[in-house]
Amino acid sequence: MQAWEYKVAYIDFRGRVSIEGEEMILERGERRSEFVRRVLNQLGKDGWELGGVHPLWPAETSYMVFKRAVTPGTATEAPAGEAGHEPAAPQAGTQDTVRID
Repeated sequence: MQAWEYKVAYIDFRGRVSIEGEEMILERGERRSEFVRRVLNQLGKDGWELGGVHPLWPAETSYMVFKRAVTPGTATEAPAGEAGHEPAAPQAGTQDTVRID
């Protein structure tokens, strides 16, 4: 069975992206769409695939959930405070279930 690792990005389309504590800010003169596309292209180059979007209020913000296949010996470590945290068992008939606490 394929194992997955996940990354959650907070996207503020007004000019800020936060991914696991790393902040990226819109550069002077850069269009907002160009900024977000630049961030998404970099995630894609790193092997991350967009799995879902959770829009937030106000409408210019969203959580984006990315996934990529885990190959033996390449899984990233859990962020601080999550060591030993076991994910919830998926419900019957579902796959690629993401639990966000």
